[in-house]
Amino acid sequence: MPTTSEIERAARLIREGRLVAFPTETVYGLGANALDAAAVERIFAAKERPATSPLIVHVDSIAMARSLAADWPPIAQTLAERFWPGTLTLVVSKIAAIPDRVTAGLPTVGLRMPDHPVALALIHAAGVPIAAPSANLFMKLSPTTAEHVRAGLGDRVDMVLDGGTTTVGIESTVLSVVAGRAILLRPGMISQAAIEDIVGPIETALAEAGQPHASPGMHHRHYSPRTPVVLIDDGPLPEGRGAWVWYRREVSAARCLRLPSEPHAYAAMLYRTLHELDAEAWQWIAVEAPPAEPEWAAVRDRLQRAAVEDA
Repeated sequence: MPTTSEIERAARLIREGRLVAFPTETVYGLGANALDAAAVERIFAAKERPATSPLIVHVDSIAMARSLAADWPPIAQTLAERFWPGTLTLVVSKIAAIPDRVTAGLPTVGLRMPDHPVALALIHAAGVPIAAPSANLFMKLSPTTAEHVRAGLGDRVDMVLDGGTTTVGIESTVLSVVAGRAILLRPGMISQAAIEDIVGPIETALAEAGQPHASPGMHHRHYSPRTPVVLIDDGPLPEGRGAWVWYRREVSAARCLRLPSEPHAYAAMLYRTLHELDAEAWQWIAVEAPPAEPEWAAVRDRLQRAAVEDA
């Protein structure tokens, strides 16, 4: 884990408008001062990220989140008290001090308090909220180790804080609570059912082509390794030499790798497995499709987007 001096150096870089990659419990983030438009622009340039994709702003307390919200409805307070620190991002109306570049020009901002000691220490030491999408090139496979960040971004990032392998392994659930209306924008390991147990029925939303996305992760193709990914229900594997990732159905392939049959354990290993196989330069990576069950919704979402072919 990073030392106190490393955290302090990283915090100084954030205050100076530089980029720092840091671990959260989900994936590694590429962070910059969320109140500094020029620093935020460096995130977009480093990731080659389109302006229509907003950034999540990371905070170290509910109080910091409330200071960034033009309106903080009771439902936001209820969910933050229940799930923070943790893997739930809440989209609320933003204050004017948050640059429009952070939010794709939208009047809303996604806020999250990560459940990772390094992330929380960095935000606290910097003294500012930190905008941080995943620390990888846009649409590419999200990083779950510092090595993934270095391999993907190289010298585009000023400092990488190494906090080991992330534990959750895929990105947060994103829920809009603007004006008290709950809309699920991106599934994550905090399930829709878990949220509905607290606030009642919630809606779901889809991204509109050509419009700014209300949340990160709504792009049609996303989370993709360089090697083509193919989702397989019960059919045959593609021709040629490739890797088979399975949890239930074992078949013959040049490379076979089994993941856990429990969704949280599966999610924790998914990106790490895809990074490993991608480095081995197979012709394809075939993945056994997870079941169409609510607890697997986030994993299915990531795999379906990873398997979309380039237009």
